[in-house]
Amino acid sequence: MLSNYPLSEVEKAFLEESGVQKISTKIPYLLVDNFPKLGLITACRFLEWAANNPNGVISLPTGKTPEYFIKWSQYLLENWDTKKGKEIREKYNLANVKKPVLSGLTFVQIDEFYPISSSQNNSFYHYVNKFYLEGFGLSKEKAILINSDEIPLSGGRHFKEVFPDMQVDLSLRFREPKTAQEKIQQESIYLIDKWCGEYEQRIRDLGGIGFFLGGIGPDGHIAFNTRGSHIFSTTRLTETNFETQAVAAGDLGGIEVSANRLVITIGLDTIVYNPEAVGIIIAAGEAKAQIVKESLENPLDNIYPATVLQKLKNGRFYLTKGAAVKLTDSVERYYTTGEWTWEKTERAVVDLCKRLKKYGHRLKLEDLKNDKYASLIPGLSENTVNQVMASMVEKLNRGLIKENNEVLLHTGPHHDDISLGILPHINNQLQENSNEAHFSVLTSGFTAVTNTFVIDTLLHTKKLLDDGEIQMVKYEDFFEIGYKLKTDKDVYHYLTKVAAEDEYGKKRGLCHRVVRALVSIYQVKNRQQLRETINDVISILRNSYDGEKNPSKIQTLKGMIREFEEELVWAHFGVQVKNVHHLRLGFYTGDIFTEQPDKKRDVEPILEMFRKINPTKVSLTLDPEGSGPDTHYKVLQATAEAVRQWGEEKDLSELRIIGYRNVWFKFEPHEANVIVPVSLGDMSVMEDSFSNCYLSQVNASFPSYSHNGKFSTVAKRVWVSQLNDIQLLLGKNYFYLHETAKVRSSHGLIFFKDMNVEEFLAHARELEKSIEGML
Repeated sequence: MLSNYPLSEVEKAFLEESGVQKISTKIPYLLVDNFPKLGLITACRFLEWAANNPNGVISLPTGKTPEYFIKWSQYLLENWDTKKGKEIREKYNLANVKKPVLSGLTFVQIDEFYPISSSQNNSFYHYVNKFYLEGFGLSKEKAILINSDEIPLSGGRHFKEVFPDMQVDLSLRFREPKTAQEKIQQESIYLIDKWCGEYEQRIRDLGGIGFFLGGIGPDGHIAFNTRGSHIFSTTRLTETNFETQAVAAGDLGGIEVSANRLVITIGLDTIVYNPEAVGIIIAAGEAKAQIVKESLENPLDNIYPATVLQKLKNGRFYLTKGAAVKLTDSVERYYTTGEWTWEKTERAVVDLCKRLKKYGHRLKLEDLKNDKYASLIPGLSENTVNQVMASMVEKLNRGLIKENNEVLLHTGPHHDDISLGILPHINNQLQENSNEAHFSVLTSGFTAVTNTFVIDTLLHTKKLLDDGEIQMVKYEDFFEIGYKLKTDKDVYHYLTKVAAEDEYGKKRGLCHRVVRALVSIYQVKNRQQLRETINDVISILRNSYDGEKNPSKIQTLKGMIREFEEELVWAHFGVQVKNVHHLRLGFYTGDIFTEQPDKKRDVEPILEMFRKINPTKVSLTLDPEGSGPDTHYKVLQATAEAVRQWGEEKDLSELRIIGYRNVWFKFEPHEANVIVPVSLGDMSVMEDSFSNCYLSQVNASFPSYSHNGKFSTVAKRVWVSQLNDIQLLLGKNYFYLHETAKVRSSHGLIFFKDMNVEEFLAHARELEKSIEGML
């Protein structure tokens, strides 16, 4: 396969390093170990191309995807002739390449939301100017950019005048306008369409894009060419689909904003117009594995937009091993290289059940022998399937063990992560009085609270103050010490209102806690100052654009709202506020590129918590890199380092580490070693507590791309799908005829990984390799 394509010298070096011998996909791909390394290969290839094409046309991505591409490109340019720079260039076949000068390149902006002001920090126009034109020293005069403020509209108007609600109705392209305003909007849409055609022509007049780099969305979109986009599409104003809107929600301040924004995007044909173009798609993490497989293994198809790269002889995918894990090539390498493990046997048998849609007890030895991978199982026999079934039963039995006399510390990167991951398991633990339970959320989580939610809450707080319904502010010592007291009473009263189905009372309970937060953050000294502070915060938020980074005190306020929500969830089980720990790690800043965890600032608070609580079991999210918010992965790094340091102080041979996953990524049966049954009652507790307590999340302003609704629904679906997998192996009768009521009542399953410290740190060391090459 590879001999049919002209690999560059850089690509040859990375291919050799990867050890991949066979590639059978429609588009060639190169594999690297981790996300930062993905940035390195992309930077090396870009600089190699730029050196050979000093006056070429380039189009580079925005968002979080190119973080390490940008960092490595800048690093190599700054260190081209230093010892370290020369070592990297020598290793990746850049030794004889002259340092490129990027100022001669023409930059083409890939896409932009519409309408959005170019002055907003969350516009792609701002991103391009900051990270590429300024960051790379590219020519601003040559750049072909999408500036929403400057696109001509009817009568020379600005988009705020033409589209005052920031919504563009594309049906006006085809229907008669009903009002004078709609007439202006229709004329403006035609002018935008004309502008897009001229944008396309400017690119084509230059011969097309010479070097294109893009990410890939959960629906397979490249640029904003979503699933179903025409293979011959060009630059246009268009709508997006839900998956794309969900991904964009973080940039724009919520799905309620991104769902109403259109986009201007170059087309699929724009990307491949130049037949000599280098077109590269980068993807990191196992969450992208399915769409990567579909994009690489299918023929040219508008359902998979990235298949358009088949038109380019220099079309490539650069992938982390996680992103490539579902490729037929990768599955084959998994089974045919390295030692055969019991996990491989389990995976082969479970996958065979799914492929043949046969229950485990109905699999014949012939089925295994005829299967490409199951046939490789050493000592294959009539008993093989029974052994796998027995192994799964053992995992289920572990999930039924009654734990007692444990000190449990459940941790999560964000508020709601613990609940969405293992709440039914925790429910089992908390029914035993001898267990002591603590919960800790390691970041502030403020980015998940919208400005609108805070404004509405503060307006209601003001009304309650006016009506004298927040009586605590009248107490003599409230503004000195009282605001810190009776937090458990807040929580108890709130949940009493939940029981009474008193929506007004619930809202009042939230407002009580918001008052305490405001007094704490702004050091409010009296009722008049409290009112002024509320007005100031409302004013700041009303004058902020959606998705704008908030001032630090408002970030803290949003975080404290989330912390109250977390306390409410665990109070369902009688857990006191003092046992819910809010760490607010410093790397979590709300910036587009968040920092890596710092060993002192971010590890020390976790270590202090370990010392104080002295847990016998610690739970944490065990998501692979690139498979959800990067916060999950960074919290895992910091926690692993804290465990390692704690192990230097005391004997941790008895400590157990529970690795769980939730809505962002799930374990396969062969990866987990504990399976916990989940009843309909468990699901109801999770759904009810989520809906009643995570008030800022119920409307799902930042939903999963897999579901337009609450995360609790996504979690439930994961648990049900995991039950389906195990039922296919063990048979449904295993469950409904089981001697234990807990198993008979199970309509979902939770998978997790129970490890000792040594196993956990070995796993973490594998993950840590991803930042060894960090700059």
